[in-house]
Amino acid sequence: MDRRHLLSLMAGGIGVAVAGPALAGDDKPAAAVVNLQGVGLPVIAGGRVRNYVFVSIRLHLSRSATMEAVRAKDAYFRDALVKAAHRTPFTLADDWSQLDAAALSRSLMASATRIAGQGKVARVEVLHQAPRRRTGRPTG
Repeated sequence: MDRRHLLSLMAGGIGVAVAGPALAGDDKPAAAVVNLQGVGLPVIAGGRVRNYVFVSIRLHLSRSATMEAVRAKDAYFRDALVKAAHRTPFTLADDWSQLDAAALSRSLMASATRIAGQGKVARVEVLHQAPRRRTGRPTG
């Protein structure tokens, strides 16, 4: 991966977007989403760091949450994610170029309750995973 692509991924992770209504006749306000700034997480296997994967994450907010309040806590979300990745790695046994997106989402949802408050984040979506090194797959 070249540096320009990596930097564009990290810069693209900064921002806030609002999802449009599902139907044109829907009078309910649109659910808000917050894109977290990109973060690099380690791939740890056998007690050694084998690779880093840069992830882009989107938080889908509930109707009771405000985008400004959650966006202000971006650093806390990223910090919780990095700490969790070092404590219990999200490493896939057969692929060192990706992380377990389901485990990553569960971990961040658990942290979101503590950081933003109960019920503020409806779900966590892993948008993109970009490995630092595309080689180095584990051998069976």
